[in-house]
Amino acid sequence: MLPIRTSRPALAAVALVVSLTACTAQAADGGPSGAGSGASQAPPAKVEVVKKEAGSPVTVTATGGTLTAVKVVDAEGDALGGRTEAGGTSWVSDRKAAPGTSYTVQVTSRTADGKESTSRSSFTTPEPEKVNKVTLAPGKNTTVGIGHPLSIVFDLPVTRKADVERQLKVTTSNGTEGSWGWIKDHSGRDRVDWRPREYWKPGTKVTLEADLDGTDSGGGWFVRDYRTGFTVGAAQVVKVDLDTHRLTLERDGRTVRTIPVSGGTPGGDKRSWRGTAVLMAKEGTINMNSETVGLGDAYDKDVDYSMRLTWSGMYAHAAPWNAAYFGRANHSSGCIGMSDADASSFYASVNVGDPFEIKGRETKGVVAEGNGYGAWNLGWGEWKAKSALG
Repeated sequence: MLPIRTSRPALAAVALVVSLTACTAQAADGGPSGAGSGASQAPPAKVEVVKKEAGSPVTVTATGGTLTAVKVVDAEGDALGGRTEAGGTSWVSDRKAAPGTSYTVQVTSRTADGKESTSRSSFTTPEPEKVNKVTLAPGKNTTVGIGHPLSIVFDLPVTRKADVERQLKVTTSNGTEGSWGWIKDHSGRDRVDWRPREYWKPGTKVTLEADLDGTDSGGGWFVRDYRTGFTVGAAQVVKVDLDTHRLTLERDGRTVRTIPVSGGTPGGDKRSWRGTAVLMAKEGTINMNSETVGLGDAYDKDVDYSMRLTWSGMYAHAAPWNAAYFGRANHSSGCIGMSDADASSFYASVNVGDPFEIKGRETKGVVAEGNGYGAWNLGWGEWKAKSALG
């Protein structure tokens, strides 16, 4: 994730009207446009910056003439592009003015008799009380499995979801159909994911343009834009049957291998989740402590080949202490355990973003949308309904 603008705190501004008067204007021939230029000469057009609040497009108008050129530039030299409207008497920027930002406005106008004049002014939008930031996934220039959504988590609440979603543009190399959906992350923060109607096609290139600079989320202002992009890798799906205690890795629809496993112990909080979970991260060797997931002092140990499936703590990993149950019974604290040898080779074969399709009678429910990447557990119509733009 590489921001294209530096952070500039900002808050909604009070609209001020700055009149760019003839005292700063020059006639087209380089001479003064006022006294001594002839009594019959038309006065320069009156140019005003009539709208310059943070979170709104900049608007420039001309009275007694038309606008021929408008340039609005911030202190970093970045220009706000725009378009002329109302027969040339009004100009509106395509982007919103950002909070906490100084702009210079240069306007060239022409009167009815063809005389041009140029005026300059500047304005600064107020600083924001709160600045909102985002965390993007997948990481930029990564390659991920066919189940990984494009996910944005916000630091502060987003109450103006439609305004934010309008600033998010997803482009794919093959016209993939997809939709944004607003959910609550497992952390409790607002989150919006873009998932395809079906699993991604291998080789798809995905880019995100999040033109958020100058957008009010309702819980804070955005003061930068964001860009990211990733590529979809091999078509791999992991199918886990907790009733037969088998894990099957499929690639391009064909079985690559089958591994005996043991899932969560039936009858209580140690049961595993079912539904589709997406491999979130390959974390290697980590310390697992049952107290962090509300299971008391059941375990506290280092675990090898750990593959995270949910934020709530369900993993696939090596579990040699449970070898007597692989392929025979579910006897773990909620994770999908396998032998060291199987875990080593499986860990090397799977990719972040590979979907795990888990089924079993003795499970504790379906993976929620925000508990990792559980959007695949909703039908397409249900998912599209979560877009703030309908």
